[in-house]
Amino acid sequence: MSDSEEVKSKLDIVEVIREYVPVKAVGANFQAVCPFHNEKTPSFVISPDKQIWHCFGCSRGGDVFTFVMEKEGLSFVEALRLLAPKAGVTLKHENPEKFSKRSRILDIMEIAGKYYAHILKSVNGKVAKEYLVNRGLKEETIEDWRLGYSPDSWSSLYEFLKQRPLIGNKYSDEEIVAAGLAIKKEASGSSRGYYDRFRDRIMFPIWDVNNNIVAFTARVNPEKEKTEKMGKYINSPQTEIYDKSRILFALNKAKNAIRKLDFAIVVEGQMDAIACHNHGFANTVASSGTALTTEQITLIKRFTNNLALAFDMDSAGQMAADRGIKEALAQNMNLKVITLPYGKDPDDCLKNNPDDFKKAVEEASPMLDYYFGKISAGLDLNLLDNKISVRDKMFEMIDLVPNNSEQGYWLKKMSEELDFSEPDIREEFKKYQKAKKPDLNNAYNKNGKPEAPASKPLVREELLSELLLSLIIKFPEFIGYCLESLDPEQTYPLDNSRFYKTLIIYYNKSALFDYENFHKYLVENEAGLENLLDKLILLGEKDFYAHNHDEAKSEIIKIIVELKKYSYQKKIKQIEKAMLAAEREGNKEVGGGEKMERLMDELKSATDELKKLI
Repeated sequence: MSDSEEVKSKLDIVEVIREYVPVKAVGANFQAVCPFHNEKTPSFVISPDKQIWHCFGCSRGGDVFTFVMEKEGLSFVEALRLLAPKAGVTLKHENPEKFSKRSRILDIMEIAGKYYAHILKSVNGKVAKEYLVNRGLKEETIEDWRLGYSPDSWSSLYEFLKQRPLIGNKYSDEEIVAAGLAIKKEASGSSRGYYDRFRDRIMFPIWDVNNNIVAFTARVNPEKEKTEKMGKYINSPQTEIYDKSRILFALNKAKNAIRKLDFAIVVEGQMDAIACHNHGFANTVASSGTALTTEQITLIKRFTNNLALAFDMDSAGQMAADRGIKEALAQNMNLKVITLPYGKDPDDCLKNNPDDFKKAVEEASPMLDYYFGKISAGLDLNLLDNKISVRDKMFEMIDLVPNNSEQGYWLKKMSEELDFSEPDIREEFKKYQKAKKPDLNNAYNKNGKPEAPASKPLVREELLSELLLSLIIKFPEFIGYCLESLDPEQTYPLDNSRFYKTLIIYYNKSALFDYENFHKYLVENEAGLENLLDKLILLGEKDFYAHNHDEAKSEIIKIIVELKKYSYQKKIKQIEKAMLAAEREGNKEVGGGEKMERLMDELKSATDELKKLI
């Protein structure tokens, strides 16, 4: 058994996908809202029996590896390495020389994390360690979060990594630079070389959701805080493994608590997140000093739709909160805002009185309540200009709420708060929406590229053909009946006809249907159609999971009749077209009369067959 086969055999695809999106049991299978395109009605189906998935909205599908590759943007080898620990499998057949660049960079970051943590425990890390202890961190906290220290040396980490043995291939200068840990010196005479990016700083590892160290935040040595020119905090640059807009600090530690509590707290800084975890708020993540992005909200939505922001009370924190609010609303999150009683950040609040922070979390305001209070603070709402200003700012936020009922609730509440009539507020809101509505003919996505539909809708005959094939695969006892009743040319489009022809050949050879054998047969004889097989299986489970034998037979008969009707109607139109052409040619063509007579016979035959079906 290969490594990939062993991993697949030991993983439950439902549990893996559940880490990314909520799933719901429907019959023997599971359904979910597709994580790859926007939809409200679930069209994403998972088969635990076959260990496959397919979305009938965007037409993506495959196995557990395909899903993780698509969701995480990984190669097959990277997905294998990610999934192997989940399956408890030690990869036996890996060749270090064939590791992808991304995998090798992850290895370098892991070693760097251990190196920094080791230095913190040494004499060189004494000052940094004392600072962390004075901030209220216990020894076990420092150990658990793998905090570290980068020595006050130009190239200690670089030299350590270069000396690090690796079977088959040592780490190259280019790989260490690509990890964001070293910088190439500017050429100066004959002097060339590399130096460490982080020097004399307290190191905070940043993990991705799968527990890989992908970056570091580095705090200046407290003794040099006033003289440091590079800034109090510096971060890893964007690399092949790190994009700050797609990472949330502590999500790897918080995801289980978030899922269990169905609720996430988002703070700004890493120390805020660590302090929250130390005081029992294990569902806390940090945006690392930036406003929440679309990608970060998407990460949180894997585990919950309920979110509370606890950003700093200073102006920068409030601006970040406002931008995060817009992103969260746009993704239909149930959003609240935590207002801290004193102190500018959660860490300060927890140090002063943990119960105050707990109370602030429990009393978090619904976002639009908070926002109304914020933008109206200090304004005389008896003045019309102030009322209109607040109304227009609220319109901007309410318009981001996707749910019409929720929009209606806030419009009503705003009319009461501002003493406007509710019909007037609703009318003005419609005008606001109309004024900012984009041209649907020129819709562009966030990358500036034209937005394409999720998938091309099927015409009726294509849909009926898919349904028929999915039914006879789910109820293979009817394959023989179907083969006798319907020709492959009477199914649409070409891929379905090819599939049906191949099924006829396979069935005539084996006289039975077996998924595993047929899948193998397709791979060997009609490469590409094996993906259609998986799609049809899941379609049958999705639409006909509750059908019994008799209901399935009745459905098959109806579909066959409809497909044959369409086939004869299509044939009649083709014959009539040919007859018109023959009439225009008259007797110029040799045998023209015989051709017209033959076409008339074909027309009568097709018409008689159609009448039998009506």
